[in-house]
Amino acid sequence: MMSAGTDNGGTSRTVGGALLVAGTTSDAGKSVLAAGLCRRLTRLGVRTAPFKAQNMSNNSVVTVEGGEIGRAQALQAAACGLEPSVRFNPVLLKPGGDRSSQVVVLGKAVGEVSALSYRERKAELMTTVLSTLDGLRRDFDAVVCEGAGSPTEINLRADDIANMGLARAADLPVIVVGDIDRGGIFAHLFGTLALLDPADQALVCGFVVNKFRGDPALLEPGLRQLDALTGRPVLGVLPWREELWLDAEDSLSYTADGVIGRPAPPHGDQWLRVAVVRLPRISNATDVEALACEPGVSVRFVTEPSRLADADLVVVPGTKATVSDLAWLRATGLADAIARHDGPVLGVCGGFQMLGRTIEDAVESRAGTVEGLGLLDVDIRFEPEKTLHRPHGEALGEPVTGYEIHHGRVVRSTGQGLVTLPDGTPEGVLAGRVAGTHWHGLLENDGFRRAFLRWAAGHAGRDGFTPAPDTDFAGRRAAQLDLLGDLVADHLDTDAVLALLERGAPAGLRVVPPAGAPPIA
Repeated sequence: MMSAGTDNGGTSRTVGGALLVAGTTSDAGKSVLAAGLCRRLTRLGVRTAPFKAQNMSNNSVVTVEGGEIGRAQALQAAACGLEPSVRFNPVLLKPGGDRSSQVVVLGKAVGEVSALSYRERKAELMTTVLSTLDGLRRDFDAVVCEGAGSPTEINLRADDIANMGLARAADLPVIVVGDIDRGGIFAHLFGTLALLDPADQALVCGFVVNKFRGDPALLEPGLRQLDALTGRPVLGVLPWREELWLDAEDSLSYTADGVIGRPAPPHGDQWLRVAVVRLPRISNATDVEALACEPGVSVRFVTEPSRLADADLVVVPGTKATVSDLAWLRATGLADAIARHDGPVLGVCGGFQMLGRTIEDAVESRAGTVEGLGLLDVDIRFEPEKTLHRPHGEALGEPVTGYEIHHGRVVRSTGQGLVTLPDGTPEGVLAGRVAGTHWHGLLENDGFRRAFLRWAAGHAGRDGFTPAPDTDFAGRRAAQLDLLGDLVADHLDTDAVLALLERGAPAGLRVVPPAGAPPIA
């Protein structure tokens, strides 16, 4: 479909089609650039949708259809003013171990695969991917597609469905983004292009440099030389902005010392120190980001017991492998440290299950019945059918919403519920200084979060801590999306992007050697 939009200067534009944002590496900036493009195009009046053919992440959300997709695509949907939909991420891989992943197709789990067995299913999945993308292209003026990892994984190119395989099948122009913070940006950008075969190179139209700090004049000679070497322009240099930390694709994207966000000084006269256990197969790590937005709340990921010694609140987050990560807690000594912690403890989803008395698992680990940490009088049983739900209710006297993604069911529980559903049914448990819930996103409710922090500070003996009265988490997320849109508007050649969307890749782009030369025997 084609549609006229209006830019900030009032000029009418007609655009259509789709493009692919690829990256030199994982975490190069594909997700944030795609979100920024979505925000910018939407501001221009272009009806835009996000798309990622295949995502590999344990950070997911529940969609309007009751399926699940990667969290990055939900954020990109928000940048477009859309609710999350299974159409935006038709294939999601959720790693449950070093060699296996759960496969989610159009929002529903369809089984487990190894890396090798998954390759055998890709032809079938490509049909789903292309038909879903075709539908979006019919329904929207522009589709901003995000690649996965690097497009130059030459060992995987033959059956790729997320990068150049998708671009070739759907005739998508491609922009390659690289993270200058990693060093070697020119080698990364040039090498990514040069290792592609000529037909793939014909779709690569330009480059974007991400996270630049310093004087642009120092970078300019390199940009000109890259253009001269490849025949492709650098379409933009996006500056580093420390505000861009919300909704990280995975927990490894946070700072090296494990600190989440940029802690602001306390509203009262004491800090509240939060330790979040970074489980090996952590899922929805973003649940705790709302806490990190609060003044005076220092949130840090931890992986060994000594880091709990001075924590006021301990959070055990979600996981894709509850029983395996529970065994890891015991092996590292963290299980004992959590049990000995005399302050408040919160378990979310898989973390809630670990805090219970028993876990009966014939689905994920197939370990049978195992003992939990015993901090809550709860028994859990895993069921084959996954719960996918976007509920609402009341917690700590405040209205709340959230979403559920889990196989575990509470089969026995004593004590007070943390959440009360509209029909009066309790969800989760609140027992003294320990709380647990299956709900993700609960801490994003501003009123509840303030009440929860008062509860936690009280049990931690932090009488001098006072929650700020005006932290608006949804507003913070919207402001981040606006910032991304501003960065794209100010530092990216939007006219060039619009031309790619309207006309596709230009003919005659230079082939850069070795251009997919056959391997040396």
